[in-house]
Amino acid sequence: MCIASIVGFLITTPNFARGIIFGGLIVTINFHMLSRTLKKAFSTPHSASHNVILGKYYVRFIVSGFIIFLLISNHYVDPIGLFIGLSVVVASIMLATICEIKKLFLKEAI
Repeated sequence: MCIASIVGFLITTPNFARGIIFGGLIVTINFHMLSRTLKKAFSTPHSASHNVILGKYYVRFIVSGFIIFLLISNHYVDPIGLFIGLSVVVASIMLATICEIKKLFLKEAI
């Protein structure tokens, strides 16, 4: 996300770069909050109800959608930059997973 943000500021307009930054922040905060919710649900002896977990997920989803709506409707960010920012974290997770799988298979072959 940092590399994409720096590249965005160097070669694109400020609105586009802000879109990358805000999109990356939205996704990162959502993943962090989801992680906290799941850790808390599975760490207690009386795990939380799946309805509570789903409720928190939908609240985060609605709040994220509202923030994205405000950012685009008030022209703070470029929609394409925001889309790239929202995707860059997921793409980095997929890339890390592919690298780990590749290491696993290469380790077994030796």
